[in-house]
Amino acid sequence: MDLRWSCLGFLLIYGFSGSVLGDQEGFLSLSCGGSTSFVDSSNISWVPDDDYVSTGNGTTVNFIEGSSTSRVPLRFFLDSQEGRKCYKLPVKNISSVVLIRPQFFYKNYDGLGKPPAFQVSLGTATITTVNLTNSDPWVEEFIWPVTKDTVPFCFLSILDGGVPVISSLEVRPLPDGAYRSGMGNLTNKSLRKHYRVNCGNNTSTRYPVDPYDRIWDADLNFSPSHLSTGFNIQLPFNLLGIKESPPLSVLQSARVLARKNILTYNFPLDKLGDYHIILYFAGILPVSPSFDILVNGDVVSYNYTVKNSEAGMLFFSFKGIQSLNMTFRNISFYPQVNAIEVYEIVDIPLEASSTTVSALQVIQQSTGLDLGWQDDPCAPTPWKHIGCEGSLVTSLEIFGIDLRAISPTFGDLLDLKTLDLHNTSLTGEIQNLGSLQQLEKLNLSFNHLTSFGSDFATLVSLQILDLQNNSLQGTVPDNLGNLKGLHLLNLENNKLQGTLPQSLNRENLEVRTSGNICLSFSTLSCNDIYSNSSIETPHVTMFNPTKHNGHNRKALIIGITCGVLCALLFIAFLVFIYRREKGSKFTSTAGTSSEMRNWNATKVLTCKEIKAATSNFKEIIGRGSFGSVYLGKLQDGKLVAVKVRFDQTPLGADSFINEVYLLSQVRHQNLVSLEGFCHESKQQILIYEYLSGGSLADNLYGSNSKNVTLSWVRRLKIAVDAAKGLDYLHNGSNPRIIHRDVKSSNILLDSEMNAKVCDFGLSKQISQADVTHVTTVVKGTAGYLDPEYYSTQQLTEKSDVYSFGVVLLELICGREPLCHSGNPDSYNLVLWAKPYLQAGAFEIVDDCLKGTFDMESMRRAASVAARSVERDASQRPTMAEVLAELKEAYGIQLSYVTSRGHLN
Repeated sequence: MDLRWSCLGFLLIYGFSGSVLGDQEGFLSLSCGGSTSFVDSSNISWVPDDDYVSTGNGTTVNFIEGSSTSRVPLRFFLDSQEGRKCYKLPVKNISSVVLIRPQFFYKNYDGLGKPPAFQVSLGTATITTVNLTNSDPWVEEFIWPVTKDTVPFCFLSILDGGVPVISSLEVRPLPDGAYRSGMGNLTNKSLRKHYRVNCGNNTSTRYPVDPYDRIWDADLNFSPSHLSTGFNIQLPFNLLGIKESPPLSVLQSARVLARKNILTYNFPLDKLGDYHIILYFAGILPVSPSFDILVNGDVVSYNYTVKNSEAGMLFFSFKGIQSLNMTFRNISFYPQVNAIEVYEIVDIPLEASSTTVSALQVIQQSTGLDLGWQDDPCAPTPWKHIGCEGSLVTSLEIFGIDLRAISPTFGDLLDLKTLDLHNTSLTGEIQNLGSLQQLEKLNLSFNHLTSFGSDFATLVSLQILDLQNNSLQGTVPDNLGNLKGLHLLNLENNKLQGTLPQSLNRENLEVRTSGNICLSFSTLSCNDIYSNSSIETPHVTMFNPTKHNGHNRKALIIGITCGVLCALLFIAFLVFIYRREKGSKFTSTAGTSSEMRNWNATKVLTCKEIKAATSNFKEIIGRGSFGSVYLGKLQDGKLVAVKVRFDQTPLGADSFINEVYLLSQVRHQNLVSLEGFCHESKQQILIYEYLSGGSLADNLYGSNSKNVTLSWVRRLKIAVDAAKGLDYLHNGSNPRIIHRDVKSSNILLDSEMNAKVCDFGLSKQISQADVTHVTTVVKGTAGYLDPEYYSTQQLTEKSDVYSFGVVLLELICGREPLCHSGNPDSYNLVLWAKPYLQAGAFEIVDDCLKGTFDMESMRRAASVAARSVERDASQRPTMAEVLAELKEAYGIQLSYVTSRGHLN
């Protein structure tokens, strides 16, 4: 037996003091299934439960007590009712700990004679099993720590257990700090009452004697024989220090051993578990008895003394016991005890992170269905379509609905191991899954996906990938072969062609490819196969002539001859069409290239020139939304960043040309400039100026951060530079441009730490001045994405403001937007940091900055960052307003550091 115990002895002084709850302040008394309000015999006000529960049906049942019969309301919950069956109990601003007391009736209200059994839960904890066959009615009491505004009280059906029922539900505030002694951190523990005994008193006690409306049981039948004499002496006591504040009348009665040396209580326990025991003592006799206290035969307190006119308490916690024997063994005078409380300790499982819950709620909204997702996704039982390991959501399976796209919200489910989105009408590119590094099984089959996207490079734990029955085109990307744990790749029934990467040709990997155009590990390409095949001469079957079929033979010969001539003419026609189309395409491309040469300073390069500039794509320096990025050097010696689209599904000539035209028109000192492009042989390549300082992300917490620490003044300068670039896109260019993928890795630094915004591959133009938004498929990066954008698909400049606000939080806190370490509630940077910054609490500022910044400078930057990530876009500032605030903050910090003689 693991025994942990402490003791507390208190106070003398006559007269009563201590805070007592106002008359029924904070009381909530629900008549479950009732239709009218009423006041009971204890003057407690009761109300119907309709405002606190959304499911179930109400009825009444006859209840016979003594010689009288009364009608008792009850609510029952049928299995056909979808979702969790829960009450929402308000507990905000009541107390730090509350008592919750449900009462369950059956009394054969349905005429079936089958009392139900079911489980009930509070918050994330399954707290008890109710079996009305054993006791009807059934009453429970729970002591619950308050951590949120409401607590869900739910019913969990048991197989063949019948329909859950409840008659009343009460919430009572308890004294602040009560029932925490010896419990450690009560925030993850609840107490379920087994016994609360008013020792020496043969009647039960509750409100108004106990202002907190606890029920103190009568002192009956807790020992096999001859307990002792009961005393009830009216003496006042000062309860200061006993936070549980038991009623004076409870302390003024006691069970006292009069003749024997041992006073014993036996308490039956209904199961093996951990238990918490509280003993109350008050010196109501003129003597001061001393005695040892034993629990299950072990001494837990030696020579405990109850002094005259003093009140005190002891508390003990025991692990793994199934019975409880309490013995008070005499040392001097007579052992006594005034009250005993016995509770089962119930662990409260951790809640899922707020980031996960928020993401799942957005996903539910995007389905257009009510999936019954409310409260915590994992506890007390997982939501439908959800699988959990502890408080982590590790499985999501939704299918047969019109989902259309994998929104960036899926990227917030960082603990997913299984994702099944088959038959959900997904289209376009596979995207927004790159952050799911724990993902082992991905099923996207039976959709309309056309492109692999770039996310598979980071799905390092993937074991099963099912992409069958889609419309995937082009070739299979090489990065799939880097997934060393992959053992099943299903590509059946797509439109793929070409050679499979040899890295997929290994013993432990099954690759299914049937139903594609031409897909194999053979080095012989589909074009080679087609070009080597010849058109065979039509086979003609000749019949032996007879004297009876001369006319038919002549007709047959004529028919065969015509057929051969038609076939030859058809083949010649196809060759003519092919040559004409080929010539037409060549002419068109040549004309387009000629026009492009006049676009500002943008150069048109050939694939041969780009291969030479990159030494045949030797050095890869990054990977972005457009594709892989290589270091290049032009003939004039200028270093460039060469972005090669690796997605084999082409953007289309017109789309690519429009993209290049847009980028060639954008010229600003804080925007990375387009130096050139290549568009030939189905290649789509962009050439940008090269910035040697790396990205902001690299300098904050990447490879560059090991060599240099960005000071606060540097960080503000970078923020101002980036804001200038975005402000130009929003307000200085024509047409206006929304970047759509603002993040710290898309802010690049030159050798002098000047910042420029890059990667407009996802940008959207707004050509009309009075247009407020663009409705478009959601794209972006998990952690930076505007929640209003991905819920409405309406893109505005305020979407860029939100993403830039996340970058500002990164600069202030020195951490990434999504972090999978520490407390789950800190995973999402916005949800974690925003409340601190709004309250002016700067303890979350990057440790590297502490003691080096001006408070007013930090306050201004924190304020604009917090406003920029408001969920409601109308509450966010414009980029011009953000820039103005950052300039002020930068100026203040610049004066601060220059006055101290160290600008870094």
